[in-house]
Amino acid sequence: MAKQALGIIETKGLVSLIEASDAALKAADITMVGWTKIGSGLVTGFFSGDVAALKAGIDAAADAASQLGEVNAVQIIPRPHDDLAGLVEL
Repeated sequence: MAKQALGIIETKGLVSLIEASDAALKAADITMVGWTKIGSGLVTGFFSGDVAALKAGIDAAADAASQLGEVNAVQIIPRPHDDLAGLVEL
């Protein structure tokens, strides 16, 4: 079975991340694998799924979060290295 891709979105504020996560999960067949508080109001959500689904989900997430607050970064990693498993459960 192919390794799942990793999608990441970083927002300013937890409410923006919750809104983003809701939009992402409704827009595509992806799974939220966790979130973390960075500091200074920044929070990051992590999602797994196939690359196309993550692209659709993360795009929807960024759009939803930007209407409510600030999106700092989005990233999709198609084949994350095995060593990243210590940071995020895929």
